[in-house]
Amino acid sequence: METTNSVPPPIDEESTENRGSMWDLDQKLDQPMEEEAGRLKNMYREKKFSSLLVFRLAFQSLGVVYGDLGTSPLYVFYNTFPDGIKESEDVIGALSLIIYSLTLIPLIKYVFVVLRANDNGQGGTFALYSLLCRHAKVNTIPNQHRTDEQLTTYSRHIFHEKSFAAKTKRWLEATALRRNLLLILVLVGTCMVIGDGILTPAISDVVIVVSAVVLVGLFSMQHYGTDRVGWLFAPIVLLWFLLIGGIGAFNIWKYDSSVLKAFSPVYIYRYFRRGGWRTLGGIMLSITGTEALFADLAHFPVSAVQLAFTMLVFPCLLLAYTGQAAYIIKNQDHVIDAFYRSIPQSIYWPVFIIATGAAIVASQATISATFSIIKQALALGCFPRVKVVHTSKKFLGQIYIPDINWILMLMCIGVTVGFRNQSQIGNAYGTAVVTVMLVTTFLMILVMLLVWRSHWILVVIFTVLSLIVECTYFSAVLLKIDQGGWVPLVIAVVFFIIMYVWHYGTVKRYEVELHSKVSMAWILGLGPSLGLVRVPGIGLVYTELASGVPHIFSHFITNLPAIHSVVIFVCVKYLPVYTVPQEERFLVKRIGPKEFHMFRCVARYGYKDLHKKDDDFEKKLFENLFLFVRLESMMEGCSDSDEYSLYGQQTVRSGDSQLTENRNMISLNVDSTMTSSGDDGIIPAQASALIAASNFFSSAGQTSYQSELDETEYLKSCRDAGVVHILGNTIVRARRDSKFLKKISIDYIYAFLKRVCRENSVIFHVPHESLLNVGQIFYV
Repeated sequence: METTNSVPPPIDEESTENRGSMWDLDQKLDQPMEEEAGRLKNMYREKKFSSLLVFRLAFQSLGVVYGDLGTSPLYVFYNTFPDGIKESEDVIGALSLIIYSLTLIPLIKYVFVVLRANDNGQGGTFALYSLLCRHAKVNTIPNQHRTDEQLTTYSRHIFHEKSFAAKTKRWLEATALRRNLLLILVLVGTCMVIGDGILTPAISDVVIVVSAVVLVGLFSMQHYGTDRVGWLFAPIVLLWFLLIGGIGAFNIWKYDSSVLKAFSPVYIYRYFRRGGWRTLGGIMLSITGTEALFADLAHFPVSAVQLAFTMLVFPCLLLAYTGQAAYIIKNQDHVIDAFYRSIPQSIYWPVFIIATGAAIVASQATISATFSIIKQALALGCFPRVKVVHTSKKFLGQIYIPDINWILMLMCIGVTVGFRNQSQIGNAYGTAVVTVMLVTTFLMILVMLLVWRSHWILVVIFTVLSLIVECTYFSAVLLKIDQGGWVPLVIAVVFFIIMYVWHYGTVKRYEVELHSKVSMAWILGLGPSLGLVRVPGIGLVYTELASGVPHIFSHFITNLPAIHSVVIFVCVKYLPVYTVPQEERFLVKRIGPKEFHMFRCVARYGYKDLHKKDDDFEKKLFENLFLFVRLESMMEGCSDSDEYSLYGQQTVRSGDSQLTENRNMISLNVDSTMTSSGDDGIIPAQASALIAASNFFSSAGQTSYQSELDETEYLKSCRDAGVVHILGNTIVRARRDSKFLKKISIDYIYAFLKRVCRENSVIFHVPHESLLNVGQIFYV
């Protein structure tokens, strides 16, 4: 069955102006979620890692995070001097640039600054965006409510009105254009990281047939998960770093120790004066893979990544580049394959084998980073629904996305086959890398102002140092656009269109749902039977609305002669937080009078959370529903003169006396707003809340207890009779008077993405035998 609908001009869901008496009635019968949401008394803390575990994870991170950055010595000098070396001092100048690039970007900017901007261990551009969304109203997904801000993981700061942070916040929130530009900036950075993940394997190998075979093998291993892949690859990368560091030190001693003067920045100035600016595209390859340090934080803790870089990766890279420069100065004709020629003959073949293995492993960093950022984009409504597999029971951030894995593999092979010139691949690679770094810099400026509230002098220092290096490199790679640099731009454009159109369609679909929701007055007019036969069972009606009765329900009861005895509107939504603690996940409330047997349940998830299978989800949902009924019944059993406020100070008033001595006894793990029988509140239910409340309300009387028992038994009998999942199969179409670009986006691109992505029933693990799809057509 299908229906059509169109959406009027956007209206704020929380706006109450000019609503009239009908709105007042709706609000009284179906109050917003903030009436019941609470805050845990003990703040949710990130898991602390022991020193031994940090060392273990630091070792594993070598095989996942640092392969890309560590294999750059294989091709940096060749891409820097593809036409040969004119003066030996050019090698010193290039080495000086490499040394200071590694120091300023990976070490200072990322390891010491950007890694600290993680969202409770989550990294990448979307992690920065989620931080900003919590500190300013810049989130373009419209289903956020004030209740979400009461989550213990929804940490944010309150600004002084006249502070610079407050002014920045108001400037960002002022117009929809600025919010959209921020989203576009985040999407550009995300798309460039994906392009980075596609280009990394292509630059690491030379023989096309071998490369294709290696790529197939590498991507086929991804389903084993980061933990196993890390254990497998880490020994190779560890041995690789020790070898290149040792060989570099040997070459410095053997060939020319005078290269150490490259640590003086004077040689950078001299290098630029001789026209070295044009070779920056090759030098920039020395810091490729740096963004993976941040994006791969979902797989490893910050301390592990910092430890591995400062203690092993950074010093070995400095030795490797310095030693290679010492060899090139004495053997300028060998710049094309300087790394392999600089290996001592006695260990050549073992190093060659390790180098080949390290080149294969290099791709792992960007592959893992791609999985992480797509999972974040998926949760924030910016990517079509795909299957996400959590590969570790210990670390939820370690994931595998099969669909994306095979798409990356095909695109990697295509780039490898299409570009036989490694220099062209290097140019393309550089364009992707420097663009991501620039996006991270701009987002970090906002994070430092809004989240950290740093002094403006520190913000200026960070901005100037970052932009001097990155803008210089960016100006150089712009000259290489026609020499391969266009490849990541094309890849980024394709993924950007996919992500932006999906986000645009998602927002428009939600606006339709919002403006077509059913009036509670109409529901009440139908009576407890809803004008239909109430058959045994529970109907779970899935909706994106966190308040109000969705249009799908009116369409359902208008076209069918029967409805289930109990109806629960289920809203599953993701928030811009890394996780929602289990005890705060479900919000439950009653809709209308008791005899209607209608409830609402909002299940909230962070972008790190795992949406469990249907039986687990149902179990938790019904546990919270039964607990809500019991708590609600306890409140009704108390005298109307009592006022219970377990929101904030947890004080109880009985007449004129304030029973502050009972504060601890009735203190719940959640500051739940529980109202008297005249109001309609929503209670985050949990076992500890029930125990505490039961102790306090033990004298409530038998009437409420019997009422609670009767309704609980009724709900259980309905559950045993069967649970049916009712999902809306919404088709979105552009209106006839829409502009051409909008019609293309909605009617073709969004429609195609919706057809090929995974259905909601699959995402929610709904069994086919209990699934009912209700078709709708919405015109936007």
